[in-house]
Amino acid sequence: MTKVRTPLNEKMLERRLRESIQAQGGLALKFIPVGFTGLPDRIVLAPEGRIYFVELKSTGKKPSNRQLVVHGLLTKLGFRVWVIDDNRGLDEFLARVRMDAVYTVGIPGTRGSAYRD
Repeated sequence: MTKVRTPLNEKMLERRLRESIQAQGGLALKFIPVGFTGLPDRIVLAPEGRIYFVELKSTGKKPSNRQLVVHGLLTKLGFRVWVIDDNRGLDEFLARVRMDAVYTVGIPGTRGSAYRD
């Protein structure tokens, strides 16, 4: 038997993402660049200089072709782009942010420009 996903709208996911990231000491900023379309909805700035790009969609919705092209550009630059459309995907992303925090503490170069040798 297939489990049916509870439909969620993008705003519900955005609120949960924002609150969860703030609870971890980070920021989930609405990302609205001028003159460049297709960038993910949110840029997540986590402690220790970690950056994540997150595209939130209502359950079952997919990124546009333009968004997929830009996600590809970001990936080529070495960034990960998360596309999330349900609570399970959001839970997986939040677990990854927590796990990354464990592995980056004390590693040279992971603290952004504030890090000094």
